[in-house]
Amino acid sequence: MTRSIETDVHSGSPTVRARSLVAALPRYTRAAGLNDVRWRASSNESTVPPSPHILTAIREAAAHGNLYPSLIGEDLISDISARLAIDPARIVVGGGSIALLQNVLAAYTGHGSKVVHAWRSYEAYPILIGVVGATAVPVPLDADFAHDPTAMLAAIDDDTRAIILCNPNNPTGTELSPQQLERLIAGVPGHVLVILDEAYQEFSRCPSNTASLREKFPNLVVLRTFSKAYGLAGLRAGYLLAHPDIADDVRAASPPFGLSRVAEAAARAAWADRAHTDHIVEVVREGRAYLVDGLSRRGIHVPRSGANFVWLPVGARTAELEAACVARGVSVRAFDGEGVRVTVGERAAHDAVLAAIDDLAATSRNAGPTA
Repeated sequence: MTRSIETDVHSGSPTVRARSLVAALPRYTRAAGLNDVRWRASSNESTVPPSPHILTAIREAAAHGNLYPSLIGEDLISDISARLAIDPARIVVGGGSIALLQNVLAAYTGHGSKVVHAWRSYEAYPILIGVVGATAVPVPLDADFAHDPTAMLAAIDDDTRAIILCNPNNPTGTELSPQQLERLIAGVPGHVLVILDEAYQEFSRCPSNTASLREKFPNLVVLRTFSKAYGLAGLRAGYLLAHPDIADDVRAASPPFGLSRVAEAAARAAWADRAHTDHIVEVVREGRAYLVDGLSRRGIHVPRSGANFVWLPVGARTAELEAACVARGVSVRAFDGEGVRVTVGERAAHDAVLAAIDDLAATSRNAGPTA
């Protein structure tokens, strides 16, 4: 006998309901105008397509798409281990650093626990924390749009199980210096997990020495991704580095076959193609400098970015700037009432953003003084 889901005759919606915490979760939003623009400067994607070497690896892996991938991404783990000289037992790979973060939170937090993180920061953090039933404890950024180490340490209490550090921070691009980062981690109690999200570390102006940090702090987990500097955002691959006991716990909390055959092949090829990664990083650094210079010439000073994007803290004019950019054919990422994040890469997209800013300035001049 087939059992159907009962529906409300008036609304046609199912009467089954998600857990109450799911209803309360913030929703991950998408940029405006994505279907109508010529350039995407809203998602922090690489503007450089995969190299021929990577494309060949993708095609060959796709030809065997009828077969399961490796259980835990053993071949990619082996490649990472060899280059970084790290015990494979300390490495976990998965479908992007966000998937790995969810598995870490599932393993170490949950109902009755708290997770401290900066805010504004990556908007997926409160969503993932909420999904596992933990309580997010957002700590405001400082006046320079950077992590506030003193305030973050002060937010830790007896119920805190983890603290997330996004360095460089998304969406502001600001960084903690290696010295600031080490002092902050040193101040976290040893029973609290420190999750260091380094999705943008390859673009950093002051890279941290995570090898040294991992040796000093066994409660540290480092997250990395193949989406940004390796240009594989569409394939979802990432890795984490941690003490073997933590790595084992994360693997236990992870679904099997978490990294697809195609994603693993692409990640291995990208990992080996250092020249291609160097090219992506150089494109970003040149684009970042060009955009920041264009903004400076217009009297707009932005936080110093160590990522593949620039943060414009335009506050109340955020929606206006987003609309002006879309009108110029480029999408940007707007955070209502706070600012706009612009991904760097394509010169034409940068020029479109600068032209949108000029449009707004002209509109303000033409409007004249207000009463």
